[in-house]
Amino acid sequence: MRLATGFSRLRSSALDLLFPLSCVVCGRDGSYLCPACETELPRLEEPYCQRCADPNEEGVCDWCGAQPPAFDGVRAPYLMEGAVRDMVHSFKYQNLRAAAPELGQLLSAYLDSNPIRADVLVPVPLHPRRERERGYNQAELLARELSKRTGLPLASRAIRRLRNTPPQVSLSGYDARARAMRDAFECQPDVGRQRVLLVDDVVTSGSTMSACATALKSAGARSVWGLALARQA
Repeated sequence: MRLATGFSRLRSSALDLLFPLSCVVCGRDGSYLCPACETELPRLEEPYCQRCADPNEEGVCDWCGAQPPAFDGVRAPYLMEGAVRDMVHSFKYQNLRAAAPELGQLLSAYLDSNPIRADVLVPVPLHPRRERERGYNQAELLARELSKRTGLPLASRAIRRLRNTPPQVSLSGYDARARAMRDAFECQPDVGRQRVLLVDDVVTSGSTMSACATALKSAGARSVWGLALARQA
């Protein structure tokens, strides 16, 4: 295992020499997100739904009022548009795993300014088939970086996805998304009475995180908050 880890780090260093780091937004060399572009990212500012962070609502939105999600709340620093969409798509679909440290730092900086009480970090899982196809779970990479920066332990296998559900963006409407996610997750018995912070790259409607929170609370979690890099408008 140590040999494999060492080889992986050596290969990563070699790739950095062959392909220098460049900003995924403007292409400037030096980092995967340059300071100038970071200041221009579209931020999720209030007002938004205090439960699901829907940027089109304030207070508590009609959906959360009529069908309260299982999570206690969801937060995200950015809107899923413009440069943030490009950044997330590169990270998620173009094998840009090396961007995880800088994206994790964005989440950590957000938590510094907007604390959420938590005992453990849990990434939203992919179905095993999809993770094999992609080669990694982007939510787990973010959660791992967040764990390094916050000191919160990472429970990367606390939840298991039972069904290979369709992507949320391919479904129309909250009801369809909620139905697709119903009973899609199972919690492993290792979170107990802890306060869980669920980590994902994007929140579309909140139905995925709500389904995860249902499984976690059924297994005894005291509270479940969600944190994503971006919220779909």
